[in-house]
Amino acid sequence: MSDRITEKLAILADAAKYDVSCSSSGSKRKNTNKGLGTTGNGICHAYTEDGRCVSLLKILLTNVCIYDCAYCVSRKSNDIKRAAFTVQEVVDLTINFYRRNYIEGLFISSGIFTNADYTMERLVLIAKKLRTEHKFNGYIHIKSIPGASEEILKEAGLYADRLSINVEMPTEKSLALLAPDKKRIDMITPMKIVRQAIIENREERKLFKKTPLFAPAGQSTQMVIGATPETDLEILYLANGFYKKMDMRRVYYSGYVPISNDNRLPAIGTPVPMVRENRLYQADWLMRFYGFDVQEIVNIQNPLLDMDIDPKLSWALRNMHLFPVDVNTAAYNAIIRVPGIGVQNANKIVAARKFAPVTFGHLKKMGISLNRARYFICAGNEFEVKDWLPAQIKHSILAEGNSKYKPNFSPQMALF
Repeated sequence: MSDRITEKLAILADAAKYDVSCSSSGSKRKNTNKGLGTTGNGICHAYTEDGRCVSLLKILLTNVCIYDCAYCVSRKSNDIKRAAFTVQEVVDLTINFYRRNYIEGLFISSGIFTNADYTMERLVLIAKKLRTEHKFNGYIHIKSIPGASEEILKEAGLYADRLSINVEMPTEKSLALLAPDKKRIDMITPMKIVRQAIIENREERKLFKKTPLFAPAGQSTQMVIGATPETDLEILYLANGFYKKMDMRRVYYSGYVPISNDNRLPAIGTPVPMVRENRLYQADWLMRFYGFDVQEIVNIQNPLLDMDIDPKLSWALRNMHLFPVDVNTAAYNAIIRVPGIGVQNANKIVAARKFAPVTFGHLKKMGISLNRARYFICAGNEFEVKDWLPAQIKHSILAEGNSKYKPNFSPQMALF
């Protein structure tokens, strides 16, 4: 690899690290005709659903951009070193890295140069060359450009496993403040186009099995949190709308990283706490897999997530009238709402009780987190903890967690 390409790669891979919306879960693309690429899912230095740690080449086509978004390191007014790959350079890098077993796929995004369609055409051409000229069947994720035409978006879906269009800011007001060149409609319209195309493709494949796949891993989006004062309630309402109205596979939450002294942004040295990102992902998980409504997690009276405890435990402590849940008689939907019991373990409980009453001993063998669950469950007339107040439970759980790292910490000191 030449020094020129190496330098470009260093610049454009570094610029791409701020985009977290790169996931491959859900792709079912088959490797045919002795083509290149894995049939498994791929994500850049992360884990797939089956537990594998895999990676993909994650780069920008260019960090040159005509826009001046205050929160973006590639904004036109930022004094940084600029670079741009040609289409063929990205294709060659992907193939060469795959042959060396460095990657399992490609995540490609770009700054916007000239206009949205001009940029998007080049991203699509990269994917098209990989699929048609090199028979590359690995994972490809294209970051769609806001404002790109419907025709180009539909072509992109024929070659990419996943398309993502970042909503960027939680509210239109914040977008207007920090990215005045961009309009929310230019982000929402492509989402609607992709959603409709996926539905049409799904229906067409029921009739004609040889119909080409269209974005088989669906679409995702990302928003920056902490750059503007939106509450977790506003953020989760937006995410919930995307899941229900756009059939979004994932919404990603990217804590703002201070990159300038712009007076519209938080000061340098005050990044968004990592725990806030974590709590938003936990709440997102509750909405997608545990049947929680947004208002159960956060509401007007409590618009912010608790930073001390996870949102499932926080909800349970606010709704102690629903507990204890009897693991031998309760419905599945009630069991999965117990802190410390996940979807898999809830299924184990429901399956096991068909043969014999489930005891706390059985729950321990199943690997259930009883240090949390014991406050909210019973097994017939069997209790481990009974009639504790919410404050006692919270302090006890926090104390037990702290004691793992502080040997001299006494749990009894934090009971009340």
